[in-house]
Amino acid sequence: MSSKRKVPIMQSKGQILNAIHRIIELIARKIFLFMAFLRGPAESQPPLKDLTLLHSATTLAFKIRNKQLTSEQVLQSYIDRIREIQPVLNCVVEDRFEDALKEARKCDEFIKSQDASSLQALAKEKPFFGVPFTTKDCIGIAKMKQTAGLTIRKNIVAERDAEVVRLMRVAGAIPLATTNVSELAMWWETSNCLYGTTKNPYNTRHIVGGSSGGEGCIQAAAGSPLGIGSDIGGSIRMPCFFNGIFGHKPSKGIVSNDGQYPSAQSEDQDQLLAIGPMCRYAQDLLPTLKVLANKNVDMLRLDEKVDMSKIKVYYMDGDGGQFFTSAVDPEIKEAMKKVVHYFEKAHKIKATKLNIRKLKKSIALWMANMSCKDEKDFTYELSNRNGHITLWWEFLKWMLFMSNHTLIALLTAMFERFAVKHGSDKHMQFMQESKDLYREFQEFLGEDGVFLYPTHPTAAPLHHEPLIKAFNFSYTGIINVLGLPATACPLGLNKEGLPIGIQIVGGLHQDHLTIAVAEELERAFGGWVPPPIVA
Repeated sequence: MSSKRKVPIMQSKGQILNAIHRIIELIARKIFLFMAFLRGPAESQPPLKDLTLLHSATTLAFKIRNKQLTSEQVLQSYIDRIREIQPVLNCVVEDRFEDALKEARKCDEFIKSQDASSLQALAKEKPFFGVPFTTKDCIGIAKMKQTAGLTIRKNIVAERDAEVVRLMRVAGAIPLATTNVSELAMWWETSNCLYGTTKNPYNTRHIVGGSSGGEGCIQAAAGSPLGIGSDIGGSIRMPCFFNGIFGHKPSKGIVSNDGQYPSAQSEDQDQLLAIGPMCRYAQDLLPTLKVLANKNVDMLRLDEKVDMSKIKVYYMDGDGGQFFTSAVDPEIKEAMKKVVHYFEKAHKIKATKLNIRKLKKSIALWMANMSCKDEKDFTYELSNRNGHITLWWEFLKWMLFMSNHTLIALLTAMFERFAVKHGSDKHMQFMQESKDLYREFQEFLGEDGVFLYPTHPTAAPLHHEPLIKAFNFSYTGIINVLGLPATACPLGLNKEGLPIGIQIVGGLHQDHLTIAVAEELERAFGGWVPPPIVA
């Protein structure tokens, strides 16, 4: 059969498979809606009573330095808010409220003893002095549990701060709490057998994303002014999208991954993994990234001003028809159109719509880059890197409600058995295609281009619904493969009251560009939508 005839046949098969998948999605959604109905009415986050919670982290630092607020007042406001939202949303797994308040009082004592010139120097040396922050449970904080949502790790305590936590402390910030994750940070719904399920602050019937889902949730619910997440396949950007906040996955190799568990098992995985900021206000992204980048900060030119009229804008509103991924919601496509229209009207920029064919292979490329040699697969990770779990036995225990693992973790381990093997010809082919795609992106982005792309094809699904939409993380995962910077930017709520948005991708080390575009879109479209405010 000629290659010309093979292509239409393959396309036809793909269309049939995708049509079947759409039907399964529709049926499954009805089932999950019924299950949600049986669990009771949807809830939303409590209204805000304390207007201190509406300040950005940058503003809080300014007010603390200028004695308009004390660090202790700020800490207490956030502690009260966490106590208010936790029973509804279940986003926090462990707090350090008492120690954090003690550290805040020391900050206030220091501020009282300084003159004006000393406080000006403090702004440069410690830009987040006296400001609380939170991190996902995978990122170590000394003397706090670091479980990564794995039951066998329930008593594991971090001996030292992860490098990013250390850097935040040096910048004057105060760790307040750790937040919930999916089991071993390898799924995009935040639920595990140790701490349970985290719920969306806009509608508790819906997910918060993963794996930094608890962090996305606490930020959206104004329970923390600033958070740190990690991202190996979209674990910062998906929770930001589902919860309507900002987040940034830095360029590969910029921010240290030291102190993250599970740590990368290979150089390829380490290149995929990135730690970055999550916050309600875009203005907090740049100063936080400056802190986290540390010695690599000069590679990013973060102080360079961006002239919006000089940038080039490219976009795609879908992945071109990848198998087994959901169609992009019309409301997300419409939001993309509004952004493109805004650049044309406000800055005279004519955006270019692209058709990047290799994006159809996003999942295959991501899985190839994630593959491990030496049998260090997911069954190894689920044993806490102490041998391997026995899959058939764990499935049997799960059916008898006796397993310490989630169903999706076991399914992930099983699916991995059928994935491309590390070092095989197919694996080498996919790795080469990954490099080719990277070169393609670098060529059209250069140093002045941004690529607008859906963060996810749908707004936050119902709880458990990702089981039948497993590959929808491809929209974020492929950007990890490329190692490029990407900023998650909210664009309001859809007709169901759930957040939607896009991701802004830039060329390697052009993080300042994607963040500048996010700041521009925040001004144009409003950014984070706060909960109701009561006097």
